Amino acid sequence: MSEKPHTPLLDAIASPADLKDLKREELIALADELRAEVIDAVSVTGGHLGAGLGVVELTVALHHIFDTPDDRIIWDVGHQAYPHKVLTGRRDRIRTLRQKDGLSGFTKRGESEYDPFGAGHSSTSISAGLGMAVGSDLKGEKRNVIAVIGDGAISAGMAYEAMNNAGAMDARLIVILNDNDMSIAPPTGAMSAYLARLVSGPAYRGLRDAAKHVSQILPPFFKDKARKTEEYARGFWTGGTLFEELGFYYIGPIDGHNLDHLLPVLKNVRDAEQGPVLIHVVTQKGKGYGPAEQSADKYHGVSKFNVITGAQAKTPSNAPSYTSVFAETLIGEAERDERIVAITAAMPGGTGLDKFASQFPTRIFDVGIAEQHAVTFAAGMATEGLKPFCAIYSTFLQRAYDQVIHDVAIQNLPVRFPIDRAGYVGADGPTHAGAFDTAFLATLPNMVVMAAGDEAELRHMVATAAAYDESPIAFRYPRGEGMGVEMPERGTPLTIGKGRILKEGTTIALLSFGTRLGECLAAAETLGTYGFSTTVADARFAKPLDEELLARLAREHAVLITAEEGAIGGFGSHVATRLAQLGLLDNGLKFRPLVMPDRYIDHAGQGDMYAEAGLDRAGIVATALTALGDEINAADVLRAAGRDLV
Repeated sequence: MSEKPHTPLLDAIASPADLKDLKREELIALADELRAEVIDAVSVTGGHLGAGLGVVELTVALHHIFDTPDDRIIWDVGHQAYPHKVLTGRRDRIRTLRQKDGLSGFTKRGESEYDPFGAGHSSTSISAGLGMAVGSDLKGEKRNVIAVIGDGAISAGMAYEAMNNAGAMDARLIVILNDNDMSIAPPTGAMSAYLARLVSGPAYRGLRDAAKHVSQILPPFFKDKARKTEEYARGFWTGGTLFEELGFYYIGPIDGHNLDHLLPVLKNVRDAEQGPVLIHVVTQKGKGYGPAEQSADKYHGVSKFNVITGAQAKTPSNAPSYTSVFAETLIGEAERDERIVAITAAMPGGTGLDKFASQFPTRIFDVGIAEQHAVTFAAGMATEGLKPFCAIYSTFLQRAYDQVIHDVAIQNLPVRFPIDRAGYVGADGPTHAGAFDTAFLATLPNMVVMAAGDEAELRHMVATAAAYDESPIAFRYPRGEGMGVEMPERGTPLTIGKGRILKEGTTIALLSFGTRLGECLAAAETLGTYGFSTTVADARFAKPLDEELLARLAREHAVLITAEEGAIGGFGSHVATRLAQLGLLDNGLKFRPLVMPDRYIDHAGQGDMYAEAGLDRAGIVATALTALGDEINAADVLRAAGRDLV
C-alpha cells in the first residue's frame, strides 16, 4: 500500500467555486495534487486511468474560468471525468468508483448537478451541448456550454453531424478537441500558444468583425474572397481549415498541460460573443504517471494496481476468457479459410482481434468509432464472397441497428456478428450492459442468433459462423472467464436451430440461452434436494428455435423456465410466442421466463447484478418452487441468499 498523497490545496476545495480566487502558481500546484489523488484512487478501485490523467490541467482550468454548474461542461464518453468528480464535491467517495453503491465510472445526471449529461458511449457531447445551448437561448438564459471531446470520438459521424448543424445555426457553443493520439498538429510551443491567444483575443476578433462589416458593402464576389482570405491566412498559421468549413472558429493547437496557455485562451473565449468555437488542445494520455505514459493502451482501463511499480492486480483463473476463446478460435478458422476477415470499431484489444491482427495484418480492419460504417463495410465485403466477422460489443452494436436491418438482413448477406459483453458487465454499469441484442436481432427475418452456454460452445459457434454462408449469423458471449469446461482442439459446426439436453428430469425443465447454463445446472441440484426431478437444456439458438426440443420440454414437464442474459422481448418472448402458436400452453404448463428486469441496474460485480436480477441459482430455484406452489421454501431459498421473495 502506498501512502495517501499530501494534498493541502485540494483538501481546501469543496466545490469549483473554491478555485476562483486561486493564483496561477496555486492552480499549477493544485493540478499536481489532483493528479496524485486520481492515481491513488484508481489504484484502489481500478477504472479508466490514462484519459483522466491527460486532462487534469484542462479540468482545473475549466472550473477556474467557467461558472459551473450554471455553465455546462460535457465530457464525451466520460472516461476522463475522474478529476472533474474530485473537484465537484465527490472526493470523499472517489474510492468507491465503479463499486457497488459507489460512484459511476462515467458522468451521470443523477449523481451530481455538475454532470449535465450522462455518458458511456462516445461522440455524443457536441449534439447534447448544442441542444443545451439552443435550450438556454430559447429560455432567455445566458450561459456557456463546453463539450470536451477526444480525437477518437470526434472521428465518428455523429460528431460531424453535430458540428455541421452547430455551424449552420451559428450557435453559442464551445468545443474542446482533446487531441492525445492523432498527431494532427505540429509540436506545440511558444509560437503556437501566442497565435492561439492572439486569434482568441478581443483585438483580433474586433479587427475581424470590422473587416466583416466593411465586406458587407462589397459585391458578393469580393465578399466571398475576403472571407476566404482571412480563413486561409489564419489557417496557414494555426490549422483548422476543416473546422472552419463546418462553421467553427478554430483556435489552436495549444498545450493542454500548460496553464499559461490554457487560462488566457479559455478566458478570451468565455468573454467573446461569437458563435461556435473549437479549441484544439494537445495532451498526453497518462500524463504525470510513468507507467501510463509509457504504455497508454494498457493503462486506458486498469484493474487495481501498485502505485509504485504500476503492476496491475490480476485475478488468477483456470478458465480462459470468452474473448480470448473467440480470438484464438477465429485465428484457427482463418488459417484454414483465407476468405475470413475481421472488422473492429476501435476495439481491437477489447474484442481480442489484436491477436488476429498479429497473425493476419492484411485481413483485419479497424474502422474507428464508426459502428454504422463497420456493418455496411462488412456487408460490402460479403457481396464479394469474403467471410467478414464484424466484432462489436452488444452495447455498441445498438448504434448500427439500421445498417444491420437494411444493409445486411434485407439483402440476406452472410455477415458474421461476434457479440462480446452480452449481459451484465459489472463495473461499467448500465451504459455498457449487453441487454438488448437478442431482442433486436432475433426479430429480423434471415437472421440466425446463437448464444454460447460455455467456452467450448463458443468455439463451436465460431466454427458454425465460419462454415455458414446462407444468411447473416450472430453469436453472443459474456465478459469474463469461462466455466472451466474441457475445450475441444477445434470447433465443430453445429446443426442450425438445434439445442442439446445436458441433464434429464421429469418435473421441471430449465431451458438456458447463454451462460446462465451453469446457474441452471446448479439450480437443478438444489431442486433435487427438494425432491423435484429437473431437466436442464441448452437452447443454443434463439432463432431459429429448436421446436422439437421445445415441444418435448413442454409436454413432458409441469414447469418450463427459460433463463437468458437479455431483456424482455428476447429468447423467452420467442419461446412464449411459439408455445402459444403450437397450443403447448393449453394443457396447464407453467411457463416462467427469466430475463433481465425492466430497469437499468447500476454498476456492481457481475454476480451481484445477476443476483439482483434473479438470474442466479437462488432466483431460478425460487421461481421453480413458486410455480409449483411452494412459496415457503422459495422464500427460504431467497432469504438464505440475502434477498426477499417478490
